[in-house]
Amino acid sequence: QVQLVESGGGLVQPGGSLRVSCAVSGFTFNSNSMTWVRQAPGKGLEWVSTINPGGTNTVYADSVKGRFTISRDNAKNTLYLQMNVLKPEDTALYYCARLLGDWSMDYWGKGTLVTVSS
Repeated sequence: QVQLVESGGGLVQPGGSLRVSCAVSGFTFNSNSMTWVRQAPGKGLEWVSTINPGGTNTVYADSVKGRFTISRDNAKNTLYLQMNVLKPEDTALYYCARLLGDWSMDYWGKGTLVTVSS
């Protein structure tokens, strides 16, 4: 059974930092690209970042480039998103997902809520 479980969300002040995690089970984690997607309140899904299976290549949305860092620990089957210099507009439910070759996503977690507010 495939499971993706996000954790680490919470309330943080503008300018602060937070790291969210995604624990994966049920498929071969180190053979798959992984991605973070977010959904702000009342808005649609927004792709945030993607990492290749080995963790050597990463890409970011312009809205988070230079502030967020995606990484993975293949020994722990865990995906991370380090978020720095957080802004109120980063407030969203953050999902991890498995990325397929055609850039579609088949397996998703239930999300972790990040709220940036003073």
